[in-house]
Amino acid sequence: MDILHFLDVLWLARWPILKGIGVTLSISFLAICCGTLIGIAVGLALTYAKAPVRWIVRGYTDFVRGTPVLVLVLASYYVLGTIGLDLGPFQAGILALAVFCSSHVGEIVRGALQSIPKGQTEAAKAIGLTFSQTFAYVLGPQALRQVLPAWVNTAAEMVKASTLLSIIGVAELLLRTQELISRTFMSLEFYFFAGFLYFTVNYAIERFGRYVERKIAVPS
Repeated sequence: MDILHFLDVLWLARWPILKGIGVTLSISFLAICCGTLIGIAVGLALTYAKAPVRWIVRGYTDFVRGTPVLVLVLASYYVLGTIGLDLGPFQAGILALAVFCSSHVGEIVRGALQSIPKGQTEAAKAIGLTFSQTFAYVLGPQALRQVLPAWVNTAAEMVKASTLLSIIGVAELLLRTQELISRTFMSLEFYFFAGFLYFTVNYAIERFGRYVERKIAVPS
């Protein structure tokens, strides 16, 4: 491996790589945010909704969690188009990852909420708090401390799952890397560099999660 030659080629290819990592970060961020919001609603429904709604949401969660991400990506891009909902590769990728993320976040939220003693919810009702107030002031802060470590893992999984979007033509980091390899034939070097970039992004997510954990930890 000629390091100097690779660094020279890498410098010439800096703009495609920067565009690729920008697309990866954009898709991952939007998918994580949308998936988290939907996942909170899913977790609340699994925990507190009445039986018919809970059964429907449970079916959604089990189906999505049991489906490979690649199948969700292909379905979002190709299957939805057959029923008149034409999404571009970028939008279809965000939809697929957000749906997958929501199922995992929903289970994480459900587990966290069910671990909180029921007496706290009853106490909140006794002092006249509505359900939204109970969740905001009593249940939510306690659940957040339990949810955060698993949520960080899910967020990192979304970044890694974004590599699958290259199959539908999303010009994220992996597709840009493959295009550079097809021109330079430096497969080992560029794949190692792409792996380093993915590691850097996930490491930043992990450190951010640790920082938030320290901020919201209950003083001992």
